[in-house]
Amino acid sequence: MAPNGRDEMQPAPVIKTDKPFLDALNGIAADRPPVWFMRQAGRYLPEYRELRAAKGGFLEMAFDPDTACEITMQPIRRFDLDAAIIFSDILTVPMALGQHLEFVQGEGPKLGELNISALNYSNFTRLNEVYHAITATKDKLKAEGHNATALIGFCGAPWTVATYMIEGGSSRDFMKSKRMMIEQPQAMSSLMNILVEASATYLINQINAGAEAVQIFDSWAGVLDSENFKRWCIKPTQQIVELVRAAHPHVPIIGFPKGAGQNSLKYAQSTGITAIGIDHTLPTEWAARTLQPVLPVQGNLDPAYLLAGGDPMIMAAEQILGDLKNGAYVFNLGHGVNKETPPENVEALVNFVKGR
Repeated sequence: MAPNGRDEMQPAPVIKTDKPFLDALNGIAADRPPVWFMRQAGRYLPEYRELRAAKGGFLEMAFDPDTACEITMQPIRRFDLDAAIIFSDILTVPMALGQHLEFVQGEGPKLGELNISALNYSNFTRLNEVYHAITATKDKLKAEGHNATALIGFCGAPWTVATYMIEGGSSRDFMKSKRMMIEQPQAMSSLMNILVEASATYLINQINAGAEAVQIFDSWAGVLDSENFKRWCIKPTQQIVELVRAAHPHVPIIGFPKGAGQNSLKYAQSTGITAIGIDHTLPTEWAARTLQPVLPVQGNLDPAYLLAGGDPMIMAAEQILGDLKNGAYVFNLGHGVNKETPPENVEALVNFVKGR
């Protein structure tokens, strides 16, 4: 096998489906690419805000299968999107491993003190509610006639999830995580190994429940230097991909190493992912020249353009579409939909991408 794990692999036969999103991930280019948005179900939608007011906190909604299904379906009903992504959070895995998790209004996630030796699978059955939500959403898509809409499952990448577990929440400089990485590499390796196994199990179970593709979010990949990126981002993702592929060889896996920059190429070559998501800081001309010959690309409109709307949004989207038109491609944002985004901007962008 070639060093990048791709050049000498026997390619799987490309079979066209009735779902444009899956076709793009399978390497089929289209005149008009499929489109979905990260964080497409959320606070910018009035129907979401109404449901949240009735149901309470984030975790209460995410672990109620009927509610999670309904939230997942909201943007599908409102916009003509090519993929739904199950309503959940990347921090469900550390919670399932026994670390305390809560979402504080106005502050975001807060995790309890990390004790690596105490992490275990005794609470992992809590994730069954996510799998139930996936099955319910798959049935709902079919029942409501969204037959061309694919369903995405997801997890956080080990490095990103580890930073939340170590920092106790969000961070500006990730110094606790980096210090542990430098001073206690064995402890960091132990944590990463746990997260690799747990994340792969989580993704496999999501696929068993009905997810047709999965995405691995490495939101904080960009805070690492090149060598540590290889060790703590590429290697764990590669291990997850191998474990998922052993169970589901033909299910597409998208990797999203946000902020990776030119490290994205090594990530694309080495992890074994099916497609790569790129953030809005990565030039699309570079992605077309360097990444698209290796694998399908997904991204990367700056969410600020979606927030602003109008001609600037359309011009920015047109540039991206032009740069990436010659290869397999999924239109998306470079990060999630901003909570202040007017829904009519989303509708206008989808219509433009689809040529309406």
